[in-house]
Amino acid sequence: MALPDTLPMTFQAPGLPARVRIHEVGPRDGLQNEKTFVPVAVKAEFIRRLAEAGLTTVEATSFVHPKWVPQLADAEELMPLLEGTPARLPVLVPNKRGLERALALGARDVAVFASVTESFARANLNRSVDEVLEMFEPVVAEARAAGAGVRGYLSMCFGDPWEGAVPVSQTVSVARHLMDMGCAELSLGDTIGVATPGHVLELLSALSEAGVPATRLAVHFHDTYGQALANTLTALHYGVTCVDASAGGLGGCPYAKSATGNLATEDLVWMLDGLGIETGVDLRRLAATSEWMARHLGRPSPSRTVRALAPKET
Repeated sequence: MALPDTLPMTFQAPGLPARVRIHEVGPRDGLQNEKTFVPVAVKAEFIRRLAEAGLTTVEATSFVHPKWVPQLADAEELMPLLEGTPARLPVLVPNKRGLERALALGARDVAVFASVTESFARANLNRSVDEVLEMFEPVVAEARAAGAGVRGYLSMCFGDPWEGAVPVSQTVSVARHLMDMGCAELSLGDTIGVATPGHVLELLSALSEAGVPATRLAVHFHDTYGQALANTLTALHYGVTCVDASAGGLGGCPYAKSATGNLATEDLVWMLDGLGIETGVDLRRLAATSEWMARHLGRPSPSRTVRALAPKET
């Protein structure tokens, strides 16, 4: 039996934003860790379907060296296939060479990826935190000079598999560096999914005191301990209006083996719909897209909402 379109029922709660922009990361962060190679035509169709479901920002790919993320080695082939897609299509760039490749293919939004911890900075880019930030300064400057929007990702904001607890002040310091070098938006990554609502509130408060307002922030939660939606709701109450999510709950991290899937976009939209928060996303169309991709990957979607909305055999 199909679920009526009247569900979920809408009950607005005080202190929440009227609209939230979802930064869809499935095609990049979701697919980068897949062991089975996804053909470029399937990736392009996935992105088109996500945009047609109402997602206005869909992170398309990454211009890293193919040796490090082989699943995304087809970035040059993919980008021309996306011409005319009705969404912003940011791409990840690790260095100036990656930026030059992205700009040459018409990218108008790029992102750099910094670590809050020394261990992950070494594992991910073989540099210290300070060396990574120094490497990104000319990348951000060149991107801005070319008229591109720049987002800064911060990984391991709430905990690190090698170092354990991460001091809030450490995350604040890296965030300030990225904002000062010109990143218009900062995405706070709970890479191994250990954040809790109190920790989220503490970090957002500390960032605000350091001059990094909620209006410049996005949150990126993994659901390792089932806390992603609770953490997201806490951030929304604080004034954050951009949330990263991955269609169907795809994703992980190739450099942190304890990192499990991202917050599923469908689970997020179900909650936001119930709160009367506008996203512009057609939930059923989105769920159908994730079910379509799950068939290509040969396994069911981990998203509870996708599974609940899937047609049931009678």
